[in-house]
Amino acid sequence: MTSMTGYAYREKTGNDLSVSAEIRGCNSRYLEISISLPPWLSNLEAKVREQIASCCGRGKVECYIRVREHNAPIAISVNKNAAKAYYDAVNNLAEELGMGGKCSLDALLGMEGVLETEKNRDDERYWQEIQPVFSQALQAFCIEREREGNHTKDDILGNLNIIETSVKNVASFAPSIEQTIKENIKSRFTELLGNQVDENRILAETASMLLKYTISEEISRLVSHIGEFRAEAERNTTCGESSRAKPGKKCDFLSQEINREINTIGSKSAVIEVSGEVVKMKEALENIREQLRNVE
Repeated sequence: MTSMTGYAYREKTGNDLSVSAEIRGCNSRYLEISISLPPWLSNLEAKVREQIASCCGRGKVECYIRVREHNAPIAISVNKNAAKAYYDAVNNLAEELGMGGKCSLDALLGMEGVLETEKNRDDERYWQEIQPVFSQALQAFCIEREREGNHTKDDILGNLNIIETSVKNVASFAPSIEQTIKENIKSRFTELLGNQVDENRILAETASMLLKYTISEEISRLVSHIGEFRAEAERNTTCGESSRAKPGKKCDFLSQEINREINTIGSKSAVIEVSGEVVKMKEALENIREQLRNVE
């Protein structure tokens, strides 16, 4: 099993560039990927998203990639139109106010929009620096999800064992259910008719009641669902495999089927021991369903 919960952080510091990658995961019904990149590297989002999607089938995944430049090459240009407009405006104002002098070059260069700077950035060059750090973080993220998934699987299988034991106990009570129904019917007949009780009539009524209250079919289906659930939970999937191979969704469906059979057994229960086992099964199943919410 693979959990949808995980966290990883990796960073690398070089002479010209520092890169860090942080990935967080939590449960979600579908795959939701949120990526945060520096605005000037937004073109790389598709590559990051593709790699995350190849590893994750479900869950909410947040990825933060931060880049800090130390010695980035910068191109500087002068906006001559803006400079001339500032120069003319300042000189005209000085003339109208009767102030001597001209606008200095230092003052002109400090005005907004006169000097324009642009860093020379090549997306592919940055990706070559980002990709190794991001890949390491993604690999660590997958390992963490698998580790958490193994703990979740152990807990789920422990609760499944409880259900399995209760099913066996319920099955052992099946003969006593028939006897209890027969005795109840005979007691009512005796109460109404005294000693003039027709044994064949009791058998016919018993057979009719058994059709309504027998739980053998429910037990058979429960055993089948539990076996299939265990096979799905034990499947050795790893982060990066196809989402179709993930057991989370199928186990969730099987838990619904198991719940349906347990409820039916509870509604048909004719002996108190069976009701007690039904309570145990429902409690264990609720724990399973709670854990499945975080399984991919």
